[in-house]
Amino acid sequence: MATSSSHQPLAERLRPQTLGQVIGQQHLLGEGMPLRIAFESGQPHSCILWGPPGVGKTTIARLMASSFDAHFITISAVLGGVKDIREAVEQATIWQGQGEGNGKRTLVFVDEVHRFNKSQQDAFLPHVESGLFTFIGATTENPSFEVNSALLSRAVVYVLQPLLEDDLKKIVMRVLEERALPAIEIIATEAIERLTAYADGDARRLLNTLESLDVAARSEKITEVTDAWLLKVLGERLRRYDKGGEQFYDTISALHKSVRGSDPDAALYWFMRMLDGGAEPLYMARRLIRMASEDIGLADPRALRMALDAAEVYERLGSPEGELALAQCVVYLAVAPKSNAVYKAFNEAKALIKKDGTRPVPLHLRNAPTRLMKELDYGKNYRYAHNEEGGFAAGENYFPEGMPPPEFYRPVSRGLEIQISDKLKELKSRNNQKN
Repeated sequence: MATSSSHQPLAERLRPQTLGQVIGQQHLLGEGMPLRIAFESGQPHSCILWGPPGVGKTTIARLMASSFDAHFITISAVLGGVKDIREAVEQATIWQGQGEGNGKRTLVFVDEVHRFNKSQQDAFLPHVESGLFTFIGATTENPSFEVNSALLSRAVVYVLQPLLEDDLKKIVMRVLEERALPAIEIIATEAIERLTAYADGDARRLLNTLESLDVAARSEKITEVTDAWLLKVLGERLRRYDKGGEQFYDTISALHKSVRGSDPDAALYWFMRMLDGGAEPLYMARRLIRMASEDIGLADPRALRMALDAAEVYERLGSPEGELALAQCVVYLAVAPKSNAVYKAFNEAKALIKKDGTRPVPLHLRNAPTRLMKELDYGKNYRYAHNEEGGFAAGENYFPEGMPPPEFYRPVSRGLEIQISDKLKELKSRNNQKN
């Protein structure tokens, strides 16, 4: 961890200085993972780091510059413009000239790159293309919608995830081990649980909260953070979800079960309890999207669209206006017909793939783009369903040869799945007549 001036914010002082100090993002930074391979190759490439706040985008960009011994230029798309881009190009040009013979590189990091308009993003293209500098963009928005396709095609997109609760606990322990908080020496287990739930995957929020607690601890001359003291100091932000001390995930569970049980009033009650207790609305939106897939599925496919729309409305309006869209989604999900058929089918298929061998694709299902492949019978005897009666190739087999056809998806007799079930029964009957 960094050991810079104590006047800097805690999040900056504890920013990892080596790849080994980074906590989280192991799907990218673990052994054999894409970003780890990029670091170990010694060859930087332009990329876009997409993820929510406080998950390590800036840290990874700085570590790239350090690892590749590159000059590091930071541009904030919130505050900067074409002038900053021009200055970065001038500096990179100077450094490139000075570095002739020793391979000195420049890495330009653009924070919140989605804030730049099309012409500003286009300004990077010729310099990325020429290799004058390596472009690293950071964004909290989907780059498919917010980054120009030309720039996107020249960069690899890495998706960063919210930090896991265990990752956040490791950060708390590192803070205590390094005595990064002058006043606080101990944080009780219950207080750590509450802090990590409140942080909701955001390391910066966690560290900023710890820093504010340290200020309060110095004022009151205490060295241990208990759960009761934590609630007293942070008040509304960390209100208990009930007087009995019910935990964050218990309340989410109550909301989920109320939706699953088709009780809109109970679902609204738990939803508002969570908002009132300081839960992050976008976290709630993610859980509603999950409920739409897990508990409603194809019984009412509109539910998933409703959940996605509610999340988008909140992203655009924020609080409190956007919360109404989330509440509308809660009620819709509660009253919608329920089915976990797709959820069960997904899990059964996943389990089978894990234990089953890698079966070859049957020849008639293989693609045959070349003459050699056609000579090897790729695609031979494939029946094009659109040319068959009713658009269905009755009796055709789409599983690997010798594999008993599993029945993963079993629709329930509710909502749209009633019609889906009838359709599948009809197709099955036509298959049986052919076999």
